[in-house]
Amino acid sequence: MHTPAQIDEQVELEREAISCGLKRLQDQTIKLEDQSYASASIYGIASIDTLLPLLIKRIEKTNKRIHEGHNGVAFKEIHSRLANIDTPSAAVIACKLTFDKVFSYKEGSNQAVNVCDSIGRAVEDECHMRHYESNAPGLLAKLKENYWHKACGTQQKLVVIKTLMNRYNVKQWKPWSTELRIKLGTWLLNCIMESSGWFHKQRVREGRKTTVYVTPTPEFMDIKDEIMANAELFSPLAWPMLVTPKDWAPDVQGGYILNEVMHGHDLVRRGDPCLIQGERPLAFINKIQKVGYRLNPFTVRVAEQLQQAGISVGKFLPIIHYDLPPKPVDIAENKDSRKAYRRAAAEVMNKRAAEFKRSCRTRMTMETVQRFKNRDHWFIPWSFDYRGRAYPIPAFLTPQDTDFGKSLINFAEAAYITDSGEEWLAFQVATTYGLDKSTMSERLEWTQNNIPLITRVAEDPIGNIGDWEAAEEPWQFLASCEEYYSVVTKRTRDTTRLCVATDATCSGLQILAGLARDRKTAQLVNVLPSDRPQDAYKVVAECAKPYIPHKLHSVWDRKCVKRTVMTIPYNAKPFSNRSYIKDALIEKGVEIDKDDLTVTVKAVREAMQSVVPGPMAVMKWIENGVSQVIKNGATELQWVTPSGFIVRQKIMKKRVKMFDLQLLGRCQLNVAIEDKNEVDLNRHKAATAPNLIHSLDASLLHLSIRRFNHPIALIHDSVLTRAVDMDELSAIIRETYMHLFAEHDYLHEFAQQIGVETEPPIIGDLKPETVIDSTYFFC
Repeated sequence: MHTPAQIDEQVELEREAISCGLKRLQDQTIKLEDQSYASASIYGIASIDTLLPLLIKRIEKTNKRIHEGHNGVAFKEIHSRLANIDTPSAAVIACKLTFDKVFSYKEGSNQAVNVCDSIGRAVEDECHMRHYESNAPGLLAKLKENYWHKACGTQQKLVVIKTLMNRYNVKQWKPWSTELRIKLGTWLLNCIMESSGWFHKQRVREGRKTTVYVTPTPEFMDIKDEIMANAELFSPLAWPMLVTPKDWAPDVQGGYILNEVMHGHDLVRRGDPCLIQGERPLAFINKIQKVGYRLNPFTVRVAEQLQQAGISVGKFLPIIHYDLPPKPVDIAENKDSRKAYRRAAAEVMNKRAAEFKRSCRTRMTMETVQRFKNRDHWFIPWSFDYRGRAYPIPAFLTPQDTDFGKSLINFAEAAYITDSGEEWLAFQVATTYGLDKSTMSERLEWTQNNIPLITRVAEDPIGNIGDWEAAEEPWQFLASCEEYYSVVTKRTRDTTRLCVATDATCSGLQILAGLARDRKTAQLVNVLPSDRPQDAYKVVAECAKPYIPHKLHSVWDRKCVKRTVMTIPYNAKPFSNRSYIKDALIEKGVEIDKDDLTVTVKAVREAMQSVVPGPMAVMKWIENGVSQVIKNGATELQWVTPSGFIVRQKIMKKRVKMFDLQLLGRCQLNVAIEDKNEVDLNRHKAATAPNLIHSLDASLLHLSIRRFNHPIALIHDSVLTRAVDMDELSAIIRETYMHLFAEHDYLHEFAQQIGVETEPPIIGDLKPETVIDSTYFFC
């Protein structure tokens, strides 16, 4: 039990997280308004999403009237200019500029003439760029690639393109008059005001002048306040906790102590709050919340030194400072010097902008490290996704962080090292270095053969960065080297806290093999015992090889098909297969044309039918069955997993269109253009097999961890525990898989629950109990 003082300290930490989150939200909103970017604020984005369909209809209605001859002569010139741009894009620009100008802090920004001129100018600029896209598309793409820096504003980008297009003698753009721009902007602004009722024109007497301003109506201010109030509910920062999180229960909000008041985090993300989850999933989530963690002082110290030095390693990306070049002494009078300086300064500003963006996660991680640096232990609140998979609620210092983030944490509870524990530490060293496909004996042998390397890394990580930054997971390799060196080699510690990870082999195929009782597939994905890890990717690659273009044979290997084989169980279609195979070949320096790629993708998919027939048949059966169920009138699917977790799959149609503007790239908005109350049959067909697999691999862990009474963490279908506990955990997971598929005919249960009437395609030659002796089921 926690003392009142500990509870008070945690409540104070949560209040600080709420305060920091609110301040960040408010600061971001003020900053955007100050920079005339209110359209990118929380209320701007939400409001524009609502307004756009109304505005598009309003503009299209006017266009229809002019074609029918019902509009006056005054609109004819405006209409001729709008012919250069599609209606949705004009609507996006008008909405963006209206919000940017009306809510800007700059003096005079919301004067009606300025708002209208800005809208008209932005529409002209977009038409100007489309003129170049029409007349010189290849040149425009190359110029944008070479000259559009992140630090450039829209006007600077336009000037650069205009100057260079003139240099290449591209047909010039005929500028619009100021009068026409304002007339067009006024008409679009009026459309916005009439469509929404959110803005009006207000006359203000200023001395002898009367100035017209565009201001938000009281009705819109109420909407804005409501949007911001809702945003504030979800703005608190999510940090680890100093005490064990509150237990979740059917009628109790768990996790953070103040969560019951704030309602910022639900038990099931994107789920139905009315569903009452079973006792076993709740026991599982409450159990993993009681696992304590602490920072790894070794990796924290290395990270702090590299941060100070501005050195990047792997996913650790500190800010690298770039100084502006010195101004030439003759910059005032020498045009060439001035031009050269501006170009050099622009490059530096671009690098600064890129550095700030890429270092964001590292900076936020290190800020969280400082907050928990002196804590002996802390805890992580967890929740489910709607399939039953567990996710940490905090974003930093969790087992599901990046390679760098994972290396920063250890279990708080230490365990005395054992002979078996020493082997699992050696396993972790070799696996994080990159030997994840090697046998257990090969990994242990690699570690023994590389003691000098491990010692160098542990004793002087900064001086020997080259020894560990080349590892597949450099930061976890670094942490593993220090643990192995201190506990096994040097023996300065006799306990271990390191998080050692084992991962399912092709989890999707393992689950589908169990469902179909398919022995052939089970053998390929290490469900059955073998002397060394089986490699399904390699088998598929070899099976497809005779049927792919001969010129690819010399480079064709498991890496070419890995992502395709990995994602097909999750219903990846030929289109995504194409990109995966193409990217893999490009990494090998091979370009493949469209026709050869089509042949190659077909060969790989046919190889999958031959190599893993059971899973492919199950996926096809699910797709056909779901199609029939939806066509028979079902609006959603619901099933209960073996652990008692209720999965609700409700997918409604949401037809959206992306508006990708030439200059105003920040206006890429998804806008609903059709009703959302229609069931999306195609997405249901595509989603059900992946969601079933995810719900079953989650159920496997729900049931396994109930029997495991040592520190444990999860990364989807991967488990992490201390080295001394790994043998016990591996045995429990294998036993649970056996019971899950040997004692349940779950495919029939699933069919009954969602209403599929056809018989599932069960091969039936697999005995799930054989998994008990599989060394590489999780490895």
